[in-house]
Amino acid sequence: MTKTYRQGQILKLVRAKRISTQEELAQELGRQGIATTQVTLSRDIRDLRLVKTREGYQEMAPEETGPGFQLLAAEFLLDVLRAQNLVVLKTSPGHANSVAVALDGEGWPEVVGTIAGDDTILLVTPDNPTAEAVQEKLLALLERG
Repeated sequence: MTKTYRQGQILKLVRAKRISTQEELAQELGRQGIATTQVTLSRDIRDLRLVKTREGYQEMAPEETGPGFQLLAAEFLLDVLRAQNLVVLKTSPGHANSVAVALDGEGWPEVVGTIAGDDTILLVTPDNPTAEAVQEKLLALLERG
């Protein structure tokens, strides 16, 4: 088990349920078969920029890293196609990666993940109806732009 995997599981846990202590977090990870020490958890919490609130651990607001998805989509998104539960986004050459990163940053719950090439993004959704809804949402962005 890698540090990246462990930290990904920590993020999934704190996003899904109220976890107020490192002990609770360690127990939840243990239920998933991930053994960890308090020192490692402290380091992970710091690396992930988690803060302790009355509602439990939460992610700090991300620092602004660049232009937002809507701006990039308006500028570089050329077409949106669908194939079952997959949505294919065509961009201007050289811009798929930045558009995909911005889309990932939006945190759309209906998007399982993205893979970007040079001018194409493969967007994965859980099922066909969700892919159709995402396609419509993206086409609406193109029409506004």
